[in-house]
Amino acid sequence: MAEANTAASTQTGILGWVERTGNKLPDPVFIFFYLIIALVIVSIIAAMTGLSAQHPTAVDEATGGALVIEAVSLLSPENIQRLWVEMPKTFTHFHPLGYVLVVMLGAGVAERSGFFAAGMSKAVKSAPKALLTPVVALVAMIGNHAADAGYVVLIPLAGILFAAAGRHPLAGIAAAFAGVSGGFSANISPGQLDALLFGITEEAVGASALDPTWTANIAGNWYFITAMTVLFLPIIWYVTDKVIEPRLGPWKGGATAGAADGDTPEAQDDATASKGLRAAGLAALLVIGLWALMVFAPGTPLIDEAACEAIPAGDCSIHTELRPLYQSLVAAFFLLFLLTGWAYGRAAGTIKDHRDLVNMMAESMKDMGYYLVLAFAAAHFVAMFGWSNLGLITAVHGAAGIESTGLPLPIVLGLMVLFAGLLNLFVGSASAKWALLAPILVPMLMLLGISPEGATAAYRVGDSATNIITPLMVYFPLILVFAQRWQKDFGLGSLTAMMLPYSVWLLVSGTLLIVLWFYLGIPLGPDAPVGYSLPAAVEPMTAS
Repeated sequence: MAEANTAASTQTGILGWVERTGNKLPDPVFIFFYLIIALVIVSIIAAMTGLSAQHPTAVDEATGGALVIEAVSLLSPENIQRLWVEMPKTFTHFHPLGYVLVVMLGAGVAERSGFFAAGMSKAVKSAPKALLTPVVALVAMIGNHAADAGYVVLIPLAGILFAAAGRHPLAGIAAAFAGVSGGFSANISPGQLDALLFGITEEAVGASALDPTWTANIAGNWYFITAMTVLFLPIIWYVTDKVIEPRLGPWKGGATAGAADGDTPEAQDDATASKGLRAAGLAALLVIGLWALMVFAPGTPLIDEAACEAIPAGDCSIHTELRPLYQSLVAAFFLLFLLTGWAYGRAAGTIKDHRDLVNMMAESMKDMGYYLVLAFAAAHFVAMFGWSNLGLITAVHGAAGIESTGLPLPIVLGLMVLFAGLLNLFVGSASAKWALLAPILVPMLMLLGISPEGATAAYRVGDSATNIITPLMVYFPLILVFAQRWQKDFGLGSLTAMMLPYSVWLLVSGTLLIVLWFYLGIPLGPDAPVGYSLPAAVEPMTAS
């Protein structure tokens, strides 16, 4: 790490400015604290000046017309009382909190038992040499479910495998880093990130009161993130083999130099790992079979057959009846990760008894300590934004302003992607950024005809693409250490320059994908259209 810090201190130009500016920012927890102070001041000024907007859906019972939403001071007696009396409720009812903690209880077992690491290692070690790059990239993107394991296991392993194949190990590190971090939002199934982001999205929709019927579905971006995987895979393959590796030149350092350092977890022998993976596969089939039984068996609890009774004929779809299934996916992924990790650990010997299992779950909660502190700050920022009515008022005026420009909605989505990518250079936490942006962007885009799922998808593209070029990303120094095992003079600027082509290609292609997706009107996931229409309580209004 010392070498990484030395290299970082010599940065100049745009990268140096990004790093210096970002390092001057306080911790995200204190960013929320300062924003709350600013929010209080703004709410006082807005209330004194009579800032208001017409609610797009709610009806004023007194007049029968559209309800006028007025800014409320956060220092009003009601809001001061609410802050102190409801503090435990504000924190514990923060939607992302429950989603993330439940999924992480299972994912922690899968990671600590060695299941994630063994699965990724097995996949890339079995890859034919000709397909080494795409296999590494694909496993890296899928490995996002494994959280830290994707960085500390797969990336150094990719360097070793490339060197063993006579290829430049830095190309392997680049391909794996691009997949794990640049393709952070791409995957073939929902997971921890979906639970986290859609929890924040649900909180933003609820605070706006635009659509009381909307609930989060962590599969709401499933089709889109799968398409991202399909799109990003050939891009990472092409950039690695045709752009990065030719620039690095032929590798002449042998196959073992980068394997000398023991920072990565020791791999289990192939026979033990294979035995554990077979057991994990059976556990996965058990969970899938259980959920299929609850969907297709008579009297299933995961299909709401009465859901369409109150809906006019022709307006109801199978997705309406399947909504309980979508809402159960958080529990499904918890059980999937828990049982596959447990089965692997029992077969491989990393879990001896039930106490080991409980300890692994407890350790995973210890790792969530910082997230809990961040969630406490974010929960109060989001809640207070809603109490002041500034979120909805800003969204209404912002939507009216965008409409007045005449910009097509897909272009608005594209600009949102670019904005998220720029912000990501300075604030690395995906949850912190989305907690900052969602209270305004989600309702604003809903007013413009873009669904909460569409807003979340656009944010994900920008959030992941620039991960690999900002020195403020928490794993950036670690990746530099992995690279320096193979090339001692490889500095921070070298790593950024190596990853820049990936970042540009992923950002451009991801932006084009979300724009095209909106033009074609393809659902982003089950029961998750990209377009959106407000509930027809009153005619849609513009800002007053």
